[in-house]
Amino acid sequence: MIFAAGLGTRLKPWTDHHPKALAPVNGKSLLQRNIGYLQQHGIYDVIINVHHFASQIIDAVDGNSGWGSHITISDETDAVLETGGGLKKAAWYFSDEKNFAVMNADILTDMDLTGMIAAHERSGSMATLAVTERETSRYFLFDERNTLCGWENVKTGEQKIARPAEPLRRKAFSGMHIISSSLLPLLVQEGKFSMVDVYLSLAANHTISAYDHTGSHLIDVGKPESLAKAEAFFL
Repeated sequence: MIFAAGLGTRLKPWTDHHPKALAPVNGKSLLQRNIGYLQQHGIYDVIINVHHFASQIIDAVDGNSGWGSHITISDETDAVLETGGGLKKAAWYFSDEKNFAVMNADILTDMDLTGMIAAHERSGSMATLAVTERETSRYFLFDERNTLCGWENVKTGEQKIARPAEPLRRKAFSGMHIISSSLLPLLVQEGKFSMVDVYLSLAANHTISAYDHTGSHLIDVGKPESLAKAEAFFL
């Protein structure tokens, strides 16, 4: 699943007239690049949630025949549901799958997704989260076994601990998840909610693991200046 419903307020003025998923990087949209990235790792069946300028995304997908993938649209035009609510609305799509990948439309990476999937399958975790050692304002907190224990906002000092452990290690989330379908019935929240809250609510009794891909390229294309940075790495 590709999360493409967000308003993209950090990417103004582009998002005043377009969805951020269609922001161009060297002539290809973020959405096209991420569909191609998934194809490189054998994933050709994708569901995309849409809200902000939804018709532009639908037209781009239809006009390009899904760039070679089989694309399904999860329509959130009535109300944006955030990541958790968006996944819950699209849960039917994964009913016959053991595991599935989820990513944000506004990230570009050359991370070894195949390796991440293999690590998830070996671990038996309910979910595996791609992370790196980088500076940010919000972190997931993991124990020495790379099991999720909590979350922290270093700017506000807010901290949420679901599984007490010492020491706790800060890891920055990369916007890529591998999720077991066994998690889907546990999405008990309703309406608009975040996957961060889902993971923190499950972490005490279920294993949520980290996949550290520090060293690979990762660009959060959330601001206009990051588009230029992305063009230097993703030709």
